[in-house]
Amino acid sequence: MSVVLIGRWDTETLEIEESHTIGDGDEEAIDALLSGRSGDCWTCEYLVDRHRDAVQLAYEGLAPGQALIDEAEGFDPAP
Repeated sequence: MSVVLIGRWDTETLEIEESHTIGDGDEEAIDALLSGRSGDCWTCEYLVDRHRDAVQLAYEGLAPGQALIDEAEGFDPAP
């Protein structure tokens, strides 16, 4: 299983708005999740089973000075 995070950038802050569990690499499921959305949304698939692990990986991938807010489940990633 994988977790797909969907959100948006607000200046230097990535705001995670949704989290979905899908089969690994299921492009059709990702396309369905993104259907009808504006082009300015951010999305990434993480090959993990839990939302908090995906958010932690997203946080670790940010550049210095960028922040992450998890609006989907309220997880606070560790620095």
